[in-house]
Amino acid sequence: MSKISLGAHPYLLGFDQLERMAERAAKGADGYPPYNIEHTAPDGFRITLAVAGFSDDDLSVTTEDRQLVIRGRMTDSDEQRVFLHRGIAARAFQRSFVLADGVEVISAEIENGLLHIDLRRVQPEQIHQTIPISRK
Repeated sequence: MSKISLGAHPYLLGFDQLERMAERAAKGADGYPPYNIEHTAPDGFRITLAVAGFSDDDLSVTTEDRQLVIRGRMTDSDEQRVFLHRGIAARAFQRSFVLADGVEVISAEIENGLLHIDLRRVQPEQIHQTIPISRK
């Protein structure tokens, strides 16, 4: 059975990028760190990641190619510690979210082991364009 490409449909011109974005969003969907996405206002969203043990220096929040990328790498400050049980995850992670056109990151803050990232949808200007028809 062959895969039907969304971008190959004759009525969907230029939507091949949408298919690439969906594939990119599905990549790397492991469960660490856990997260919530909230709808906070008519045009606002909040992503909350559980990052217990990470300090703000261990985390980075960037936007790259219409994608929100959160990276965490905990620095092991005391290598002399001997754990009898280590249940708190301290592994590095990268979590990505594909951003729609017009969605921008407003702020990021860490509080009680939770990283909150606030997003807002900016309303685009209404674009109405009349295309002149020329004769040959």
